[in-house]
Amino acid sequence: MDTIVIGAGQSGLAAARALRDRGVTPVILEAGDRPTGSWACYYDSLALFSPARYSAMPGLGFPGDPDHYPGRDEVVAYLQRYAGGLDVEIRTGIRVASVEADGAGGFLVHSAGGDTLRAMGVVAASGSFGNPYVPVLPGQDDFTGQALHVAEYRNPKHYAGQRVVVVGGGNSAVQIGYELAAVATVTLATRRPLQFFPQTVGGKDVHYWHTTTGFDTLPPHWLARIATGTLVMDTGDYAAAVESGQMERRPMFTAFDRDHILWADGTRERVDTVIYATGYRPHLDYLRPLGALDDNGLPLHVGGLSATHLGLGYVGLEFQRSFASNTLRGVHRDAEHIAAPIAAHASKALAAYGL
Repeated sequence: MDTIVIGAGQSGLAAARALRDRGVTPVILEAGDRPTGSWACYYDSLALFSPARYSAMPGLGFPGDPDHYPGRDEVVAYLQRYAGGLDVEIRTGIRVASVEADGAGGFLVHSAGGDTLRAMGVVAASGSFGNPYVPVLPGQDDFTGQALHVAEYRNPKHYAGQRVVVVGGGNSAVQIGYELAAVATVTLATRRPLQFFPQTVGGKDVHYWHTTTGFDTLPPHWLARIATGTLVMDTGDYAAAVESGQMERRPMFTAFDRDHILWADGTRERVDTVIYATGYRPHLDYLRPLGALDDNGLPLHVGGLSATHLGLGYVGLEFQRSFASNTLRGVHRDAEHIAAPIAAHASKALAAYGL
């Protein structure tokens, strides 16, 4: 094969389109049963923070009112439609177990089912949903309440009347805490104070300014100087809920004690459920045999191109090249960036130079 793309979510689909436009014939391998990546697995109320007009991928507009904020199921339907119009082969139900070098400049891609495919190029676009991050705290293994990552959360109906602590200070933590506060007593446990950013600025959605000012394309090392913490997009409800006490925010607790947690000020409190909205890490363990990852399991790359293997690329890493790198509106730029080098390698273009 020319190139194998691992993952059929927004990143894999964007990569396949960019490669196809470069004359490469990609084959997408998707572990799930449909080409939507992890979107179908998110919680029920999830909605994009970007309006439909700023949430489309190249070649297919997002349907509906351009100013509405698409929900999870709308995104799933959109990605299925996008995949159907790509004219590339998508093989579902195939989980990649490992990738190895074939000794001839290409790769051997081994599936969990025991099959092996050979390709000159590989694009890892498997996202991070399969690798949720949970911090390790004293007493955690003996906690008698319920503890789960937000990847397992679906809706608030199972938590009515409970004492719930949501760990994390990002968009997902605040959004889930807000909807749980309607049926439960909720505290957001964060290491830093919450930093809210308005959804609307100057009468326009903030994504208008992201795209017109070029903020979306700022490189990560610039962003690190501008934004020193996690920003929470505030629709007008979240900050007000914290200020009114509808949901409280407290510094992160330090330990579990059976059915209690120990807060930073030394107080103990019984809680029913702890939900970790603590993010994800790249889901790339299948690249360990290749030696393409560092000791923490993170890819060794420059702008999405592997620093260890020619012909290996990445799409969908957070802040891979910009603020919008792993979003519907921005992932195509990273896909296009890696497509030309991957295509050159897959077509053995270097052979023309005797290399």
